[in-house]
Amino acid sequence: MTAYYQLIERNTDVTGMVTAHYRSTILAQGAWNEHEQHMAPATGIICAELEQFSPRNEMRIGRISLDILGLIPAGEFTISTKVIRSGKTIELIESEMKAQGKSCIVARTWRMMVQNSKSIQGLEDQQVLGPENAPIWEGIRQWPGGYIQSIQARSHERREGQGVVWLNTVHDMVEGQTTSDFVRLMGMVDTANGVVSRQSWPFTWGFPNLDLQIHLHRLPQGEWLGLETIQQYGADGIGLTSSVLHDIDGPFGRSEQILTLRQIS
Repeated sequence: MTAYYQLIERNTDVTGMVTAHYRSTILAQGAWNEHEQHMAPATGIICAELEQFSPRNEMRIGRISLDILGLIPAGEFTISTKVIRSGKTIELIESEMKAQGKSCIVARTWRMMVQNSKSIQGLEDQQVLGPENAPIWEGIRQWPGGYIQSIQARSHERREGQGVVWLNTVHDMVEGQTTSDFVRLMGMVDTANGVVSRQSWPFTWGFPNLDLQIHLHRLPQGEWLGLETIQQYGADGIGLTSSVLHDIDGPFGRSEQILTLRQIS
């Protein structure tokens, strides 16, 4: 198997909504349940649809907000994408993933006008050590599922609750299609929730995320995604995984994941 998904067909209706029909492969298999998809490649395939949906040279994606409505079933599913707020300088797009007759992910994406702002450019997030010369981190293999087995992880330094982990994958997002850097890296962001978990294996509490919020102050490049991640658990059953996102050129954005903490019986 060489890709996370296989495209079955894509159609556009009279309103301009695009619906793509896909089938997941074993590479997209989730970590919590063997019969579900992992949110990481599910995000990637939604981004693949966003990338080719009515592209505009004067605009780019600045934010993707994904709500996970329940288990993401493996197998066949559809993604329907439409504009819900058009505009010359900002545009809001909605993508809905459906499987087995139910909505499983709803994503809202802001596309924003680009312009030359180099005269006021400034960043506070600092560059971290890159993946080169970083030891392979085999600890990620404690997680089951085809997706985790499909990626490579490297880390100079990490501990329970905090660290920097670099990820890459040699697999395309869609069989027979070239994967852009944007789609490749967005398809690994959700992995942040598992790279610095605050518990030792085997876990006594589950901590699945209910959403994934991605903010991009520039588009990423290259094949390596760096996750500078902190995971925090509250006292009343809710947690948060926060990451600064890096590529080989430095920080390019941030992600947040809200967690529901559930004791494992």
